[in-house]
Amino acid sequence: MMWILGLYILNTVFMLIVAIREVRRPAKALNWLVIGLILPVIGFGFYLITSNPVRVRRKKLTSPQNASDTLPDSFGPSASVISQSLRHLTVQGLRVGRIEMLTNGIETYQKLIESLPSAQKTIDLEYYIYRDDQIGRYITDLLIERAKAGVRIRFVRDGLGSRKFPRSQIIRMMEAGIECRTTFPLRFPWILSTLTYRDHCKIVVIDGKEAFTGGINVGDEYTGLKPNIGFWRDTHMRIVGEVANDLQAVFDAHWIIASPERTKIRTKTDDTRKSKLPRHESQNISPSGTAALSGLSAELSAELSTIDASVDSVQSTKPLQQAHVQTFEGNPAIPTQVIREVYFICLTQATETIDITNPYFVPDADIIMAIKTAVARGVRVRLLVPRHVFPKIVGPASRTYYGELLEAGVHIYMYDKGILHAKLMVIDGEISEIGSANYDIRSYRLNYEVCEIVYSADVARELTEQFEHDLTNSVPLRLEELLQRSPSQRISDQAARLLTPLL
Repeated sequence: MMWILGLYILNTVFMLIVAIREVRRPAKALNWLVIGLILPVIGFGFYLITSNPVRVRRKKLTSPQNASDTLPDSFGPSASVISQSLRHLTVQGLRVGRIEMLTNGIETYQKLIESLPSAQKTIDLEYYIYRDDQIGRYITDLLIERAKAGVRIRFVRDGLGSRKFPRSQIIRMMEAGIECRTTFPLRFPWILSTLTYRDHCKIVVIDGKEAFTGGINVGDEYTGLKPNIGFWRDTHMRIVGEVANDLQAVFDAHWIIASPERTKIRTKTDDTRKSKLPRHESQNISPSGTAALSGLSAELSAELSTIDASVDSVQSTKPLQQAHVQTFEGNPAIPTQVIREVYFICLTQATETIDITNPYFVPDADIIMAIKTAVARGVRVRLLVPRHVFPKIVGPASRTYYGELLEAGVHIYMYDKGILHAKLMVIDGEISEIGSANYDIRSYRLNYEVCEIVYSADVARELTEQFEHDLTNSVPLRLEELLQRSPSQRISDQAARLLTPLL
């Protein structure tokens, strides 16, 4: 019985450490104390994994030279207040650029495949998930073609999200001259101290002049054509102009902390090897391979037309929208929770409307209060979330927030057409937020994230039209539905919420 007493004393010491360290965040401390009671000692281990500061430290990306930049007088008061309030958090201040919104994976890949061949000097790619499927192989082959043409290409993937990307493809890329690195690879010593810290960004920068970012990774599932996944609704954006320099700065900072690949490559090409390559490898894009990519682009357009004939269709002649843009990087190595603060300021300064689309809605108390007080000020708030969520534990945890939001007057809609993965917010008809971050603790404190605040009535109008279209594929959530849950379901929902620090 002495071992039980020893375990009790040890766990008590661990819980005291948690209480002392989190004294300024009582809600978080309470969550971890309960987890420690349920999982003695093991719970403290989880706490250390998810709460210890990341070892790789650096300064927040800021550039003071643009601190005096302001929006034109044509923008409303909320846009002016938000832009001024956020300027100390931006990567390099307020920028001017041209924006193209992309509302699904096929449209995004089509534009990316059209833009990559135009690269003359550099291509930088950073993805949380990069798969070796049809889409991934086409993009990989195109990168190899551009590398052989003399373009410097740097490729960063997350060690967990892209853990299944095969070594053979990395070798091909490196042999072609592509520089490859992994953020927090699943190997010693990274796995011991940084397992929970992930690079969740999706960034492509071409010649420092054109960039892609948003919620879409590289994989067939994002096209909505993968049978076992089904329809996939997402949002990405193409940026042209000086704003691309901000995403370049974010990529450069992440490139420094990423770990170079350990794979050894051959110094000479073995022509006899071609006959032994896998089928997709032997069909590597050569200078004539651009035609194959054009064929894929046409194929994607044809496939897209079968998904939705209205808003979701490709508009190849869609004009770029002029906009003012601020770029923000979420960085777990600094004390300021940049993404959370961006969301909070936007929510508290809205005066008319807020439309939020997000797949993982597990916010903290401050964000919930910001949403509720916005409604109290007379702001119309609409929240679009998926009915089908992966991992499944997120759905029950999210439900525990819906009751108080519905009571406060928030309109909540459950997207029912398929997978909803878009991450965006539209405020007062001229302010839009698009990025990689979710409304959860992981995005606020543990992930490297990137998001853009876009000041443009045209962009906001386009995203609002898409939001309205998504509502036609959604079901309004009623308070009565939540009240009708069985006692066992209520308990399971609360238990899921208790585990939110681990999600």
